[in-house]
Amino acid sequence: MKWTSPLVTGILLKRYKRFLVDVRLENGDVVTAHCANTGAMLGLPKDNAQVWLSVSPNPNRALPYSYEMIAVDNTLIGVNTSHPNTLVFEALQAGNIPELHGYDAIKREATIGKSRLDFKLSKTGLPDCYVEVKNCHLKRTENTLEFPDGVTSRGAKHLEELVLLKQQGLRAVMLYIGQRNDCTAFKVAADLDPEYAEAFTAAHQAGVEMLCYDCVLTTETIQLGKKLRVIG
Repeated sequence: MKWTSPLVTGILLKRYKRFLVDVRLENGDVVTAHCANTGAMLGLPKDNAQVWLSVSPNPNRALPYSYEMIAVDNTLIGVNTSHPNTLVFEALQAGNIPELHGYDAIKREATIGKSRLDFKLSKTGLPDCYVEVKNCHLKRTENTLEFPDGVTSRGAKHLEELVLLKQQGLRAVMLYIGQRNDCTAFKVAADLDPEYAEAFTAAHQAGVEMLCYDCVLTTETIQLGKKLRVIG
């Protein structure tokens, strides 16, 4: 995925109201940017860090800038939670996720019963495959990516929905996307959300497939990277 416009860089001053950040650009101007990540963003600097913003070409947009990346220990980390689904869609179309390759149809935002999941993959003769995507950035120990970075009852509900689909004879996949490329393994942050950890274990035992891929980020593109080992 290419950025829709050249990124501009600056220094993060503060984040507030969950979806706003103030950034001092290289020319000295202070701008307010939209932050699509409304979560805790645990482990990421809240100020005095180099960040990158995209600029919308829409002249009617209230906030033309969007918060895209932050530098932490010489690693670029993506913070825009709207990107993983696009990255996965592009990778599915290109056949770049081997575990999910070979389906003829890819549907986004698929609904089945009361469940609404990110993707439905179909091919004649095969059970439908439902995929839920979660964005990750948290790294607290060397080489290990974690999710979630706070309590997520919605995330636990998605795992329960995947279990129900699996019980119906369908294929169910939980796909974690880490917007950083300095990890080799993934695990659930059980201390931050014990209920999610329990739901993860139950889903795994029920046959829900757990996958994790990282991302390679530059100031020009963001692409799906390598597969991480899932612990648990």
